[in-house]
Amino acid sequence: MADATAPAVLRPAAVVFDNDGTFLETEDVWSRAEGELFRRRGLEFRAEHKLELIGTSFVRASESLERFLGEPGRGPQIMEELVELVHAELDGEVAVMPGAAELVVALQDAGIPVAMATNAARPFAEKALLRAGHADTFDVLVTAGDVEHPKPAPDIYLKAAGALGVDPAACVAVEDSPTGVHSGVAAGMTVLGVTSFPGIDLSHAHHRHPSLDDPALWSLLGLAHPRG
Repeated sequence: MADATAPAVLRPAAVVFDNDGTFLETEDVWSRAEGELFRRRGLEFRAEHKLELIGTSFVRASESLERFLGEPGRGPQIMEELVELVHAELDGEVAVMPGAAELVVALQDAGIPVAMATNAARPFAEKALLRAGHADTFDVLVTAGDVEHPKPAPDIYLKAAGALGVDPAACVAVEDSPTGVHSGVAAGMTVLGVTSFPGIDLSHAHHRHPSLDDPALWSLLGLAHPRG
C-alpha cells in the first residue's frame, strides 16, 4: 500500500518508468533465460539468485553469475550466453504489467510526458517494447549504454529528465528493484516502488504500491482510476 504520509497529489512534470518488471512483464523472460543458464550446468536457479539479479547492471550481474555458477573470470562469456537466451525468449509473447498501459495513456491524456529508463541494453529494450506493441509509447528511451554509469547511479534518470527538458526534482520515477529505487532517489526524483517479485526490498522508495493498477498510485499522480 502507499505510505500513510503520502501527499494527496504529486503533480509530476514527467513520469519515468523502469522497464523489466515495472512496465513490461519481462522479468519472466529473464527468469526463464536465467533458469536455462543454470540448467545447462546442472544447477538450480533459486529465488535468492533472482533477488540478487533483479534490476542490476550487466557488470554486477556478471559478477553475481560468476559466483553462482562457480565460473570465476567468465562473466563476459556468461552474459553473452544469457543475452542470447533472453533474445530467444523475446521471440514469444511479451506482456505488459497490470495497469501499466492504462496508466501511461492516462498520464499522456493529462499532458504528462513519459520516459523509460532501463538498465538493459538498447537492443533488448527496443525488441521487448516492439513485441509488446509499445515501440512508440514513450517520449524518451534511455538505456544502460547511453550513460557512463548505469543504475544504481543516477545517470540514467538524469539523462531521461534532460531529454524531456524537465527538472529531475519535479519528476516521478517508477521502479520495482532496490537498484532502480536507489538510482531514482539519487537523481532527486520522487520514487514509487511497485512489487514485481516476492521479497524485494523497496523500503527506500518514497511510496510503495502492490502494482501499477493500484488506485492509490493513480490518485497520488492526480489521475482518476478507470474503476473509479
